[in-house]
Order: sequence, then structure tokens, then C-alpha cells
Amino acid sequence: MSAFSKFLNGAAVGLALAVTAAPAVWAETPANMLVIANRIDDITTLDPAESFEFAGSDVIRNVYMKLVNFDPADLDKGYVPEIAESWTVSEDGKSITFTIREGLSFHSGNPIRAEDVEFSLRRAVVLNKTPAFILTQFGFTEENVEQTIVADGNTVTITTDKPYATSFVLNCLTSTIGSIVDKEMVMANEADGDMGNEWLKTNSAGSGAYTLTSWKPNESVTLTANADFYLGAPAMERVIVRHVQESASQRLLLERGDIDIARDLNPEDVAGAREAEGVKIHDELRGRLMYLAFNQKHPELSKPEVRQAMKYLVDYEGMQNSFLNGQYTIHQNFLPKTFLGAVDENPFSLDIEKAKALLEEAGIPEGMTIRAGVREAQERIEIAQSFQNALGQVGITLDITVGTAKQILGEYRARELDVYIGAWGPDYPDPHTNAGTFAYNPDNSDEANATGLLAWRNAWDTGGLTDKVAAAVVENDTGTRTEMYQEIQAEFRETSPFVVMFQQIEQAGMRDNVENVNFGGATTAVSYWPITK
Repeated sequence: MSAFSKFLNGAAVGLALAVTAAPAVWAETPANMLVIANRIDDITTLDPAESFEFAGSDVIRNVYMKLVNFDPADLDKGYVPEIAESWTVSEDGKSITFTIREGLSFHSGNPIRAEDVEFSLRRAVVLNKTPAFILTQFGFTEENVEQTIVADGNTVTITTDKPYATSFVLNCLTSTIGSIVDKEMVMANEADGDMGNEWLKTNSAGSGAYTLTSWKPNESVTLTANADFYLGAPAMERVIVRHVQESASQRLLLERGDIDIARDLNPEDVAGAREAEGVKIHDELRGRLMYLAFNQKHPELSKPEVRQAMKYLVDYEGMQNSFLNGQYTIHQNFLPKTFLGAVDENPFSLDIEKAKALLEEAGIPEGMTIRAGVREAQERIEIAQSFQNALGQVGITLDITVGTAKQILGEYRARELDVYIGAWGPDYPDPHTNAGTFAYNPDNSDEANATGLLAWRNAWDTGGLTDKVAAAVVENDTGTRTEMYQEIQAEFRETSPFVVMFQQIEQAGMRDNVENVNFGGATTAVSYWPITK
């Protein structure tokens, strides 16, 4: 059996061992196949109305089309027409009518109709899964979608509860939840009134560049090219994304030629891979932020002085210059660089004495123990350990629970962790995508179950920031809107139970014959269909 065959058939650990034991010969992936090593253990579902994780977004970006989407060759253009060939806005600014492009079809062969668009958007609202807030923030509810999302002939009209900037609405429709599904196929697989939700967790009903062949949790995702894709058949006829947890294993596979792209190399392995024959490094500023979050149900963590102290107990520069070197840059604001309203102010640094004074002022009991949850990913665990060390210097014990992404996210969304150490990426390229989750929480009750809002997950009522975020999202003057987000972030830095620490620079290793790679910048997910070898 060849090294490549072993890769395709073995689990990640077994594969790494097999490669280590194999003779020192170069392997090569097939010319029409793209093989990627990536951590994909965060995938919990591939239903676009429910998926809300990084790796799932990558899959759905390539499997489904949307009314409007991004051109990977020019992300700076912003959204462009896709299933919608054009749109008009009503005089009152509340209704947008989309004309559906003719001649498009789903993978099943069924034509894409206005009826499918209506069904997909209504379905996302009715199912009301974690990402539903991206649509329900416009006033759509299960009770009113038959009046507010309406197909008529070859058009679909959506009517919002008040006039928003058109760009904001369209940006939201580029998110994963804006994916258009094949109504006939989905409803043929409905069970117990679930609108096909259980079936779509592991199957696809899209029209994008690829179809979903298989998803094996914590193991692999396999995609097959759609030869009838409206932009042309992708060069890579098959894409296989393997779950390989360790950076060293990814590097080994890459250098041997058993994979084409390694997406989770640590700085040490990036440096080593740069020297390897046939390998290059691709650097790209992404929108992903690394942050700490503190549960405001905790009687001590909810004190303002404690929230402030935590921001002085992070060794930002030490981490940036060591195990995060080249892959994260210090960024202490919830809007990523390149977004409207982004700011560069980073006022916090490691200051043990200042933190001690704040904790003493708050009356924190000596020897307090708190529990943090962190996904089983090398750099996140190292961040947790660095924070644990700093807390130890002020007499606080941090117990670290390491688990799968599904396990840790489940606890975080249930408000069960004292501290969460994780990452957040924007869902659409508008400042409200992060303002509306970090600093917006209109109903802080447990019953609200607003799991898509980070402020809600932390049980934080945001002070007056919820109203300020609500005002900013309807402001049509770009200059004024920019200033509003800058002011919101300044208050957020000082008062919130979040410590935003870093913005990601993705450093992917790849074989030097791989071309036209774009991981989506700060605005969207990866696009496989332009990639060639």
C-alpha cells in the first residue's frame, strides 16, 4: 500500500505512525485531488441553518450558493450577485426584492426557484437554531415569515421590521445561514416535522461548487466537484479534509507530499516547513479573534474591578513573541482589522501589581479557584497555561478543562463555565457581526437561550451598550457609523467581561504546486473551487 493510500484509509494518528515508518520517498497526491490537514473536530452539523463553527463554514461555503456572495478573486469588492442577479429597495427602505438568476440548478438537477429561496430563509427562522439571530435580528419570526419573506414568480421580497442600511442586510445574507437549499430534496427527507434538519446534518442539498460525499466526525470531510457549477467545473475534482490534531503530524505529512495543505502549523513547524523542499508558506490576515470570557453569574468574576484585573493578567507580548509568533498579532478590540470601525488601541499589558491592587479592592478571597474550558488545540492550551501562570501570581487557581470543541462549546453556550478560552470569527463583513454578539444582549434571562450572543453566554447585560449597538446598526451615514463603533469599543474594552487578545494571521503550509488559494481573509470562509495544482 502506498503512503498516500495509507493516508486516505487510516486515522490521523495511525497515519502519522505509518508515514514515520515508511521509507524516505516522496509521495504525491493526485493532480485532480486536493488533500488538506486541518482540525475539524468543531463540526457538529452541516445543516446551514444550524452550523455555526469554523470548519463547518468552510464546507458550507463550497457546497451552497446564496443570494449574494463573495468573489474569492477580489474580496475587497464586497458582496456580488449570485443566485440573485439583481435587487431593488423600496422607498421606505424596509423591503428588498431579489430577482432570481435563471438557468441555475441544484446538485439534484432541480432548478433553483424563488420558492427555494423563500423556503430556505423561512426554514432558518422557523428552526431557530444557534445562528438564527443573524436573520431574526431583522424582525423575522416563525409567526410572520409568511408575510415578511415572500416569493412571487421569479422574485423574492424580504421585509424587515425597520429600515436598515442595505449593505448590512446583504452582508448578513452572505453568512452560512443564508445558504439556499433544495426544497424538494430537503422536504423529501423530513422526519417528524424537522424540515429535514436531521438529514441535512450529514447530507447536502446545495448548488455550489462541491457536493458533500461524506462527513466522518473527528476524522474527515470529503467533497466531490459539481461539474455543472455555474462558474465552471472546479479543477480539484475531489477535496478531502482530514482531521489531524497535531502540528508536527501535519508538517510531516506535508513535507512528504501526502497532503497538499496543512492549516494548523505552529510557529516552530512553520519555520521548519519553510526550509523543506517543495513547500511554501501562505500568510493571510483573518478575522478570527482569540479571547477570554468570564461568566457574570460568578459572584466574584462579575465585579467590575475583577473584570478589569483580568485584562492585566494576560502576557500579550510574551505569547505573541513565542508560541504564537507570526500567527497572531495583539488586538484588544472586538472588530478585526480591515472592518469598518476597527481601531488599533491596545491599552492593556501584563501588570501583576496593578491586577493585585484591583483584586484587593474587589475583596477577592485568597486562594479562589475558577474553572476554564478550552478546546483541545495546542495554541489554545498554551494560552490557558500562560493565563493560569499569571493567575497563580495573584493567588487565584485556574483549573483547566480540556475537551473537544463540541464539549467545551456546549458548556459555554449553557453558561456553565467560569472562564472560556476560545476564538470568534465574523459571520459577515459588517461591524454589527461582532458588535451584535460581543456587546448586544437585549434579554439576559436564561429563558432567552440566546446562544448565538457571546454577551448572553457570559450572562452580561452590557450596561448601555445594547442600545448603542442597536443605534449604530441603523445609522446610514458611514462616517457617523464608524465613530459610533469606535466609541462602543472604547467602552467595551474598559467594562466588559471579555479580554480580546489577538487577531489571527493564518500561516498555512502547502506544496509549491498549489495555486490560487484564498482562505477568505477577514470576511468569509475558504473557497476550494479556484484552487489548481
